[in-house]
Amino acid sequence: MNRINELFNKKKEHILSLYFCAGHLTAEGTADIIRTLAHNGIDMIEVGIPFSDPMADGPVVQDAATKALKNGMSLRRLFDQLTDIRRDVDIPLILMGYLNPIFHYGFEAFCQSCNACGIDGVIIPDLPFHDYMKTYKPIADRYGLKIIMLITPETSEERIRFIDANTDGFIYMVSSASTTGAQKEFNAEKQAYFNRVNRMQLKHPRMIGFGISNRQTLESAWQNAAGAIIGSRFVTLLDECHDTNAALERLMDDLKK
Repeated sequence: MNRINELFNKKKEHILSLYFCAGHLTAEGTADIIRTLAHNGIDMIEVGIPFSDPMADGPVVQDAATKALKNGMSLRRLFDQLTDIRRDVDIPLILMGYLNPIFHYGFEAFCQSCNACGIDGVIIPDLPFHDYMKTYKPIADRYGLKIIMLITPETSEERIRFIDANTDGFIYMVSSASTTGAQKEFNAEKQAYFNRVNRMQLKHPRMIGFGISNRQTLESAWQNAAGAIIGSRFVTLLDECHDTNAALERLMDDLKK
C-alpha cells in the first residue's frame, strides 16, 4: 500500500504536513531537512521543485525557489540527493512542481525516478484535469505514484466530486483562491467554503493548505479536514534560523499561540 494511504488509514485527524523548497537553504541540504522533519514527528513532507515561474506560490515560496535555482538545484540533482532517503525515512514524501521542469525531464522518466527513490505522490498545480485523466494518470498508476489534485473555493461541486472519484491518496483543499502565504485567521467566507465541502461527504480525506501559520488557522484546518499543510511560515523560519531544528521549534511555538 502507498505510504499516503497508510498514513490516512492509521491517522484520521490532526495530520501535519510541512512544505519546503528543494535546494533552499543550501544546494545539498534537502535530504537532511527531510530527515530532521521526519525524525521530529512530522506526518508528511511536501518537497517543492524550484521553478522560475511558480504561479500558485506567494512571495515567500517564490523567493525560496529563486535561491534554490541560484544554488543549482534541478530535478536530476534532487533525485540524486534522495537516492537513499528511504533507508531512514518512512513517512510519505510528496513532490510539488510545475509541468515545465517535469515535462523537460520526461513524465515517464519522472515517475520512474520517483518510484526509484520512494516518492509517494506529486502535486502539479498547472496540470489540467483532462490531461491528467487522458495522459498522465495511466503512467503515474503504473509506477504507484499518486497525483494529488487541488480544489479551491471556486471549484464547483460537480468538479470536486469528479476529482474525488478519479484520484487517490488525498485531496489538497486550498483555503483560498489566492497564492500561498501565511494568514492570521480564516474568515467567514473561508469557513463557509469548508462547511460546503464537509457537507459533500467525500470518500477521500482532505488536507487544508495555504495560509496556516498559527493556532487559530491550524485548529480550523484540523476541524475541517484530516490535516494541515504548512509552507510559507516554515520557509520563512528556515530563512531566519538557517537551521531546520530551530525553525521547526519556532514553528511549533507559533502553532501554540
